[in-house]
Amino acid sequence: MAFAITQTCCTDASCVAACPVNCIHPTPGEPDFATTEMLYIDPGACIDCGACADACPVDAIFPLESLAGPLAAYGEVNAEYYAGRPAATDRPDPAPIFHTWDPPRFDRVIPPDFPALEVAVVGSGPAGMYAAQDLLLHTSSRVTLIDRLPVAGGLVNFGVAPDHPSTKRIGDTFARYRSHHRLRMRLGVEVGRDVTAEQLSREFDAVIYAVGAPSSRELGVAGEDLPGSVPAITAVGWYNGHPDVADDALDLSGERVVVVGNGNVALDVARILTTDPDDLSGTAISPAALDRLRASAVREVVLLGRRGPDVAAYTRPEMLAMTRRAGVELVVDDHDGDRDRHDDRGSDQDGDRDRDGDQGSDRGPGTGAVIDAGDDKGGLLATVRREAVDYTSPPPPGRRVVLRFGSTPAEITGSTAVDGVRATGPAGTTTIPAGLVVRAIGHRGRPVPGLPFDEASGTVPHDGGRVAGTAEGPANSYVVGWIKRGPSGGIGANRADARETVGTLIDDVVAGRLVPARRGRVRGAVRRLLAQPRAR
Repeated sequence: MAFAITQTCCTDASCVAACPVNCIHPTPGEPDFATTEMLYIDPGACIDCGACADACPVDAIFPLESLAGPLAAYGEVNAEYYAGRPAATDRPDPAPIFHTWDPPRFDRVIPPDFPALEVAVVGSGPAGMYAAQDLLLHTSSRVTLIDRLPVAGGLVNFGVAPDHPSTKRIGDTFARYRSHHRLRMRLGVEVGRDVTAEQLSREFDAVIYAVGAPSSRELGVAGEDLPGSVPAITAVGWYNGHPDVADDALDLSGERVVVVGNGNVALDVARILTTDPDDLSGTAISPAALDRLRASAVREVVLLGRRGPDVAAYTRPEMLAMTRRAGVELVVDDHDGDRDRHDDRGSDQDGDRDRDGDQGSDRGPGTGAVIDAGDDKGGLLATVRREAVDYTSPPPPGRRVVLRFGSTPAEITGSTAVDGVRATGPAGTTTIPAGLVVRAIGHRGRPVPGLPFDEASGTVPHDGGRVAGTAEGPANSYVVGWIKRGPSGGIGANRADARETVGTLIDDVVAGRLVPARRGRVRGAVRRLLAQPRAR
């Protein structure tokens, strides 16, 4: 019996390396790997060895016969990927992958007269940990892991929904490197507040910044700053217990919530707000958030998406899970009742979409167009009930999520606090009463004091991970993750990203572009700060 990859796939490709018969695709060397939503196991080639399941860092791989409930459809999802493709025996090099256990070989050798690298990695989320892992496994470097928060983990702790425990489990993989004898952690240390980029650059041979994209994109509409209008980063931090987010950050006293956006983060917020709190008990949800959910009056969450479902920002696995929830109704708002629809697929005028964020899904004056719900990703919404939702009436009994495609927020209404959203689309303008608006339109990088910054992209300019322009920043600075490439790609995308950056760093050592730091020149507060053991 074959295995299948399910919803929580992180695409870091550990399973690809473990598979002895090359039956997991796309692989990192194939063109569609960079854009795939998940990886797929070929049921015709799988030999049922289970090596992939053992290697998976997020427990996303199961035997077909064990798939039940919301996971039952993933056997078919995996098989569909291979429909129409050559049979396994007809593909080039169908032979098994036999792993040799010879001594490791290194393509790049650090000069013998170069001292063991002292590298600071700023940020302990997935991007920073993949970089640290690469350094610890493939060089003799000593790594100092710095994070501004009092706990390590970054988005694994504070960005993954608490009802996705398998995805959070990749944190266990990273945690074992935090106890490595060549790694020390300094938590509660912020670059720009406690230490400068220049000071770090003088104290370490290299500094890798993995600070993510901690800001939110703006809608640019009236009322965006009203109390009761919050960015998704606040909502996600609230239910994950982020130390920067107050326990009362979300007002749940109203019956309806509007989420602007239709990517995976928007689905996460809608799902958490409509889940029975008893089902969240025992997950990693913040206890304070769980208490507030128990007292919540929210019964309906409306997701506004500017475009049609065929180009929505959510990934197919996440929407598939939404369609199979028990006790929560999913509805497509058929507000364009005359069905005179025009498809604006591909007109992503506001930026690329990613698998975790929602950038580009609802900004700007796009007309948006509702198309036939059967024309979505894989036809997932073809069987979902459609109705012309009447927002002048209170939500019906029970809990439900409403998908309203082809709608652009024109204004967040209210005098002293949010009381609704005025949305426009091909059918005209509609006001949707709501006590809370969550803006899930994507993340944005924030400048790192002392480094160059591209305001247009929200990233630090770089060349293969090396910070560009030595006149604008320290010559031994590097970037990885969302601050490097923008907020695109999930957890696994950071693995290849880190490999590139670490490779550039080693190339710089070999080429003589990176010289050993004149350690010992940093005195006083900085040296004492980095010497202090902090909470792990």
